[in-house]
Amino acid sequence: MIVLTIIAILVTIAIPMYTSVMLRTKESVLKANLRDLREAIDAFTADKKKAPQALNDLVDAGYFRAIPSDPITQSSTTWEVKIDTSVTSPDQTEAGITDVHSGSAQQSSEGTPYNTW
Repeated sequence: MIVLTIIAILVTIAIPMYTSVMLRTKESVLKANLRDLREAIDAFTADKKKAPQALNDLVDAGYFRAIPSDPITQSSTTWEVKIDTSVTSPDQTEAGITDVHSGSAQQSSEGTPYNTW
């Protein structure tokens, strides 16, 4: 009986720690995916002299094998893209995607919504 009580106490301590670690891991992956997507958008725009019209343009042009998954929504189709109608450089001939955000409106551990990152 004492052993079971000790195990129950340890489990009640371990579960919140596990969920906290998993959340921080997802947030780290989200930050890395956002950085990679933004760098690829900038590189595509600089190389092609036009901004991508869809995230799949980055795959078609060879910047990614596949669109990274949003670890919060667990989908690669929920990314929110920001499309700008202006060009960012004189060489650019066509406007398009300038930024990308998570598709989740949940609050992060930092207290901000994921879709503002």
